[in-house]
Amino acid sequence: MKHIVVDLEMNPVAKEHREIRRKLNGEIIEIGAVRLNENFEQEDEFQCYVCPEYGMVKKHITELTGITQEKVAGRPAFSESFHSFVAWIGEAETKIYSWSMSDIKQLRKECRLKLPDFDVNWLDVRWVDLQQAFDDRLGLHNSLALKHALGAMGRRFEGSQHSALADALNTSAVLTLMQDDARFCETMRPVLEILEPSEGLSNSIGDLFPDLEKLKSNL
Repeated sequence: MKHIVVDLEMNPVAKEHREIRRKLNGEIIEIGAVRLNENFEQEDEFQCYVCPEYGMVKKHITELTGITQEKVAGRPAFSESFHSFVAWIGEAETKIYSWSMSDIKQLRKECRLKLPDFDVNWLDVRWVDLQQAFDDRLGLHNSLALKHALGAMGRRFEGSQHSALADALNTSAVLTLMQDDARFCETMRPVLEILEPSEGLSNSIGDLFPDLEKLKSNL
């Protein structure tokens, strides 16, 4: 079994493409992924920029991701890029993980529009929402952002946030930790104690993880 952790960056479809916007709000402009072996050890990385077909890269997307129009100009369009990604995944039995379901929803929509012959069931049977699995393991009712999950693990986000490959690499660290129950429980003990605070302890942990304190109030 291989394990693929993927992240996507998107750009909005330009307003003048009204018919397209009824089917697709945004287009993928970067794919980043990490392949892990059956022992959840990293084997390989995949990264590519994708040239959008319905509009230029927006200024706010550049500010968020660092992806400029120059970076995607002349790059393959989605159909070629996605086929390259599928080929990189290979034919081995595989699970594909992302932080939330937004990425698979995007791929479904974009494949249906741009690759109508591609069977999106190929994605559905492999996909795992790692964010939901992480939240369920901790007993959280509200979704935790990746950077906050890493903070709870005592890790800093490595690389630039909203870089597809960096996001995939950091997500893979969460996936790897979740394979060892004892290490996961030990690492996440402060978070578990926030959910079941003991006298004199919750304030100090709340100072360490203020975002989790907010979540706690909604439990």
